[in-house]
Amino acid sequence: MTLFWGCFIALIATAFAFFTRMYLCDVRFAGDFNLDKGTVGALKGAGVWPFAISIILFSLIIDKIGYRVAMIFSFACYAIYVVMACMAYGVINGVEGEALAAAQKKGYALLYWGSIILALGNGTVEAFINPVVATMFPKEKSKWLTILHAGWPGGLVLAGLITIGMANVASEGDWRLVVGVIAVPAVIYLVMLIKAEFPVNERQAAGVTYREMLAEFGAFGALVGFGLIFWQLGEVFGFSKTIVIVLTAILTIFFGVYTKSLGRPIMALVIIIMMPLATTEIGTDGWISGLMEHPMKEAGFNAGWVLVYTSAIMMVLRFFAGPIIHKLSPVGVLVISAVLAIAGLLALSKTGGAGLGIIFAAATLYGFGKTFFWPCMLGITAEQCPKGGALTLNAISGIGMIAVGVLGFPFIGAVQEKTSSGKLLAENPAIAEAVLVEKSYILGGYEAIDPEKAAAVTEEASTKAIEVANQAGQFDALAKIAVFPAFMLICYLGMWFYFRSKGGYKAEVLTGHGADDDKFTGGVEGAVE
Repeated sequence: MTLFWGCFIALIATAFAFFTRMYLCDVRFAGDFNLDKGTVGALKGAGVWPFAISIILFSLIIDKIGYRVAMIFSFACYAIYVVMACMAYGVINGVEGEALAAAQKKGYALLYWGSIILALGNGTVEAFINPVVATMFPKEKSKWLTILHAGWPGGLVLAGLITIGMANVASEGDWRLVVGVIAVPAVIYLVMLIKAEFPVNERQAAGVTYREMLAEFGAFGALVGFGLIFWQLGEVFGFSKTIVIVLTAILTIFFGVYTKSLGRPIMALVIIIMMPLATTEIGTDGWISGLMEHPMKEAGFNAGWVLVYTSAIMMVLRFFAGPIIHKLSPVGVLVISAVLAIAGLLALSKTGGAGLGIIFAAATLYGFGKTFFWPCMLGITAEQCPKGGALTLNAISGIGMIAVGVLGFPFIGAVQEKTSSGKLLAENPAIAEAVLVEKSYILGGYEAIDPEKAAAVTEEASTKAIEVANQAGQFDALAKIAVFPAFMLICYLGMWFYFRSKGGYKAEVLTGHGADDDKFTGGVEGAVE
């Protein structure tokens, strides 16, 4: 259990890193380094998209290098980020006049590359903790992976409370102290795990070959996973679409020829589901503070409390996941979760002008809905595709994370802007003509309210019309995001009926592990060769 709790605290460290950095991006980094909103967005993205790259790439080699090496690498990434962030502070501290612009540029570069290194560390944490826990508890993977992933919302709650407590330091004082908060869980998990005895991966213990592991992921998994990675790298470093397509095609063909497999059908379904799932959970979480800002402000509270509150719900429910999963099976839990997520998002979309009680009632519904999505999908992958080892288990997390960056966040933003511009155009065409601009993203073009043009509007009635249109777009976005859990619900019902036709949900257990926990899984041994 020392090994398990070490992995748990490592996941808390990833949440600390995510929360504190996102908070400082808005509160201090934008002002201290003279960043516009687009540059702040790029800085935020630098702390997310490398996660997917490291978790997938490390999953390909982690059985070769060992879990301990991956763990040490993740800690080193945190240490390097803290050092680089502190260096960025030192570069601009006390600098004035003409030298300030150059110092700000240098400081931003330190923060940007430090954020990339930090995200690589976050992905590496997931790359080793998921297969370690799945291997330690081969008969109850869904239960223990869900408990493990209570560390993420738990970390968000702790980081949120600590950061709120240090609000004055973050906004006016030495923000290196806020950055340094990351070091606390990082040092703890390093001490707990540095001498721990890591288990041999279930796949290796059962004699499943490396080629067989890749075959579980297959050509379809390579197409989606590496396609998204190359697309993101193209966005960041300016690769052409042709290069992205060629690189994706090469790796997809290699996987297909080498493994002679398109991948397990259930793995393909899980990959497809993870993309809307990540947008429903992480995408909404990333926008929730902004979406809830107006109604929470009217109620006299910081919008960030909605995220802290829903994260607290997730943490508690995940800790007590065992009896729930035991009773309903992972697929049954996901069916109910999708229904609650749809209801929660629709309820949140109606909270404009509502009281505090209504807001938190809707947030409670949404919190219950999203709680089990991610860990139960990991559990199903580990239990239905055990021959995929660390690769299949971690690749779906990577695909989910990068999909929300490449597709999810832009989609949610575009939905808000299209709704706002449509309302303004319908009700105030003269104002709309003055402030609307053409924009585009991966799924096409649309009109949006330009912030600079809107700021130049001085007439009170026009300013109010723009504000009302923006608010309408924010809440309409929550309702439209409900289409993602609706799609997931259809997939989960299909899985539920499929397993029911087979006699109920049963986990595959590789030869050599046995299935004693018949009450939970029913245990079906799968031949290795």
